[in-house]
Amino acid sequence: MRIAGLLDKLAVIARRDLLTAIRYRTGFAMAAVGGLVQLAAFYYLARAIGPGFRPQGVEYFPFVLVGTGLYTFMLMGIHSFLNVVQDAQRTGTLEVLMTTSTPGPVLVFLSAASSFAGNTVQLFLYLAAGLLIFRAPLHANLGGCFVVFALSMAIAVAVGILAAALQLAIQKGSAVVWLFGSGAWFLTGTLFPVATLPQPLRLAAKLIPITHSLDAMRLALLQSAGFSALAREIVVLTLFSVLLLPLSIVLFSYTLRRSRLQGTLSFY
Repeated sequence: MRIAGLLDKLAVIARRDLLTAIRYRTGFAMAAVGGLVQLAAFYYLARAIGPGFRPQGVEYFPFVLVGTGLYTFMLMGIHSFLNVVQDAQRTGTLEVLMTTSTPGPVLVFLSAASSFAGNTVQLFLYLAAGLLIFRAPLHANLGGCFVVFALSMAIAVAVGILAAALQLAIQKGSAVVWLFGSGAWFLTGTLFPVATLPQPLRLAAKLIPITHSLDAMRLALLQSAGFSALAREIVVLTLFSVLLLPLSIVLFSYTLRRSRLQGTLSFY
C-alpha cells in the first residue's frame, strides 16, 4: 500500500509538471534550437580539428557529443533537486510540505522525478540528433549503456539531494552547485580527454563520479565495449552510488531537522 501511495503521488506530480510544460512549450522549442546550434558548433569544431585527433580511440565529434550530453543531463538532474527546495522556499510552501507523512528525502525525490524524466528525453533527443543529423558513428553495447546510465542517474540523485541539503543548511546551494559544475566540466573530460591534464588534476578527476560515467558511456556507446571492459568503471560507479545515496539521505534529514529547530526552513 505504501508503494501504491508513492506511485499515486508521483503520478499527480508528473501530471502537474506535464501540464506546466505544455503551457510553456515555447521554452522547449527554444531549448531544441539551442541544442541543434550547439551540436552544429561541435560538429564544425571537430571538422576544423581534423580526423587525426582521436581521443580515447574515437572521432572527436562523437567524443564530445556523449560528453556534453551526459554531463548536461547529470548537472540538470542535480539542479532539479535544488530547484524543488528553492521554489518551495520562495512560495512559502516548504514548511507545509515537510510536515506531511511523506519523508523529506522521498518528497524531494518525487518532486524532482518528472524533471529527471524530461532531462532524460532531452538527452535522448540530443544524442539522436547528433547521430542522425550529423551522422556520428555509433557502435553500441545497449546493455552496458543501460547499466552505466542507471548508475549515473543514481549518482545524480544522490548529489542532487546533497545540493538540496546545502540549500537548507546555508541557503547557498545554487552557488555551490555552480562552483561544482564550473570545475567538473573541466576535470571530467567533457570536451577533451582527462589524459591531457597534469598529473595532480588527473588524480582529482578520478574522485569525481562524472568522470567515470563519461568514460564508461563512451566505451559502451561508441566502442561497443563488453561488460569485461566496462567492469572497472561499473564497479567504481557502483561504489560511488552505494556511498553517496545513504550519505545524502542522512545529511538531508539532518539539515531538515536542524532547520526546523532553528526556524530557518523557509529562508532563501
